[in-house]
Amino acid sequence: MTKNRIKYIDLFAGLGGIRLGFEQAFQAKGFDTECVMTSEIKPYAVKTLQHNFKRENFVGNIFNVLNEHIPDFDFLLAGFPCQPFSAGGKRQGFLDTRGTLFFEIERILTAKKPYGFILENVEGLVKHDLAHKKDEIGQTLQTILLKLKELGYQTTWKVLDSINFGLPQSRRRVFIIGTLDSSITWEEQPSVSGKLKDILEEGLPTIQSDFIDKLLSHFSIKDLYGKAIKDKRGGANNIHSWEIGLKGAVTSLQIAILNKLFKERRKKQWATQIGIDWMDGMPLTLDQIASFCVGELYCEKKELKQLLNDLVTKGYLRFEHPKKLVKEKVGDGIKSYRVYDETKPKGYNIVTGKLSFEFNKILDPNDIAPTLVATDVSRLAVPEKNGLRKLTVREGLRLFGFPEWYKIPTTQKQAFDLLGNTVAIPVVAYVASLLAATFKPQRQEISSTSPVWSL
Repeated sequence: MTKNRIKYIDLFAGLGGIRLGFEQAFQAKGFDTECVMTSEIKPYAVKTLQHNFKRENFVGNIFNVLNEHIPDFDFLLAGFPCQPFSAGGKRQGFLDTRGTLFFEIERILTAKKPYGFILENVEGLVKHDLAHKKDEIGQTLQTILLKLKELGYQTTWKVLDSINFGLPQSRRRVFIIGTLDSSITWEEQPSVSGKLKDILEEGLPTIQSDFIDKLLSHFSIKDLYGKAIKDKRGGANNIHSWEIGLKGAVTSLQIAILNKLFKERRKKQWATQIGIDWMDGMPLTLDQIASFCVGELYCEKKELKQLLNDLVTKGYLRFEHPKKLVKEKVGDGIKSYRVYDETKPKGYNIVTGKLSFEFNKILDPNDIAPTLVATDVSRLAVPEKNGLRKLTVREGLRLFGFPEWYKIPTTQKQAFDLLGNTVAIPVVAYVASLLAATFKPQRQEISSTSPVWSL
């Protein structure tokens, strides 16, 4: 290969965000880059990759790719899904990675011995499977680092947040990087802020719906900036469905009672009184609710019951038994879950649901977006003049630093699913720049499948 040509493979590629950041960093150092193999199994992700990256070597499921069919390469890139490792072998001081997606990375590194790698995962990987609460990292990450060390790589890791790289989105991810010959030092990372309004499209049509009409009848557009709309959460920046009469008109007294019940149902004292293990949100009986409906909330018990039953009919409350905690042995572990305890009296509980409403968050153009998650990114509302609209796919791409030429030729639902699982490109570019700064392109080929680096 030519002195300044870098070859790499992209595993669990998704939208190809890691490769874009990698290429950006290495090309800035004067290297030519070539992706010699891409692995991805999700059909609409493959369609997107093929649309944006022509004449690629797409191989599908990496489990089905033999070592001898993988071209030689210099760097392995992988945003691999986190899976628990087998506990077998713990007494010997190691965990078994067989059967996990990381094992495929381990297999390829063993067979091909590339110069280095970039691995990316959710922040939760750091403390996944903690042996002790005070440990810095869990056994899963410990195992990964141990395996990479055994393969001869000098490895380091760090959690980085996209908000520090000029993107108006907080997205914390762990990056694991390593090379065969150089110990990488994490340089002081940049801290460049950005605002949502910098990436928004303008002049798009707003949505007309009963939900939005009721929302705007109670709040101005600017008053909605940064507000969440969830019945399962409270706080000054949260709007509840009963506060806008979404499921039907309610009185000011009913609103006050609901707001009080919302907080009380989460207190441990009621679990003790009911005789159940504490849970975050329990149904409370009429007598229990009457005990804290005092002062401005006071009303006769008969009237209180009528008010509560009306809220049940309209769907703001549910009349149900409390739930008890059940633990049962499953294999070598214990499975815990809750079931209704019909020996306990029924009570009134708030009806909650994370995806209950058309929108669950109104974005603030002068602030940042929350971490985009595949399950609810389509429920983020963008203020547009005097109305609201959904976040567009283009805006989603900009929140991750994708170039304007990049397109996702799928349905909007599929596009948001892919975006919810992708990486922030400027963060990857920073990580890759650390590797590019230490890379010395002097390679000797012993055989077509056994590259060795010499410096």
